[in-house]
Amino acid sequence: MSKTIIPNPADCNWAFNFYEENRHRLPNAGFPKSAIRADNLEAIADEFDIFVLDAFGVLNVGEGPIDGAPECIANLQKAGKRVIVLTNGATFNRQKSQAKYKGFGFDFELNDVVASRDVLAAELESRDADFTTGFKWGVAAIPEANIVDLGPNFHLLGEDQNAFDEADGMILLSSIGWSMELHAKMLQSLKANPRPLLVGNPDVVAPREDKFSIEPGFYAHDIANQTAVEPVFCGKPFTNSFSAVKARLASEGSTVPSERIAMVGDTLHTDILGGAAAGFRTILVENHGLFRGVDTAPYIDKCGIMPDFIVPTT
Repeated sequence: MSKTIIPNPADCNWAFNFYEENRHRLPNAGFPKSAIRADNLEAIADEFDIFVLDAFGVLNVGEGPIDGAPECIANLQKAGKRVIVLTNGATFNRQKSQAKYKGFGFDFELNDVVASRDVLAAELESRDADFTTGFKWGVAAIPEANIVDLGPNFHLLGEDQNAFDEADGMILLSSIGWSMELHAKMLQSLKANPRPLLVGNPDVVAPREDKFSIEPGFYAHDIANQTAVEPVFCGKPFTNSFSAVKARLASEGSTVPSERIAMVGDTLHTDILGGAAAGFRTILVENHGLFRGVDTAPYIDKCGIMPDFIVPTT
């Protein structure tokens, strides 16, 4: 079993290599032999009827929209394209996510957003029998995450080691306010007593204005590498996230074939891999997310995760 590698500072190379080292937990997929380059999403809009968009690195970076992205998405919507946001952001519920995107200038309705928190909630509902026996979940999150929405018998994890040890299962919902010290407490508890671990955000990093933040996926993989615990990941690139999108489309009566659906993202190991595994075609956005400022070709060659299209910006 490995030791925790402290990602300080996290960068594109570190994140890419971490994804590759833990790829055995990720889905398998087939890919095209090469990618077609285009100027932006509008330039290839005729190829698709539905656009499924990652948020960080596609719509926004940190707490601000990407230049031109609101206008691009508005034009796709005006052209009759169905646009869905598929985000691994799990800190807040879908209503708050929608409000955030509207604040950025995007015209998304509530049903236009599928968040990994929704996927996590569905996983918890599938375990509903646990709640009737007083099953206690310890959650890595901030008070503003309003974890009572997820169900009964939840408590926030913090400095008190007992809060970890007394939990029947744990949830990595958010990395806001989380630290290597708190991670060490969770790791210690799960080493001593392996229990279920659910992950509301499988991302390893997220692009911010001037850095990458460490996300729950990092902590989950590290725990899996050092304990007997196999995390249940809720979100991209895992099947449950894309099943939620397909269910949303089916509820609307959509009969669009998978090849007319585009998964648009900034990360090879989450957006592109997950989209391809779901049967969608994929579009990598280069300039704003994980690969901003670097040439993506060597990374694609190394991992073999080839998108159908590559665009510099949304």
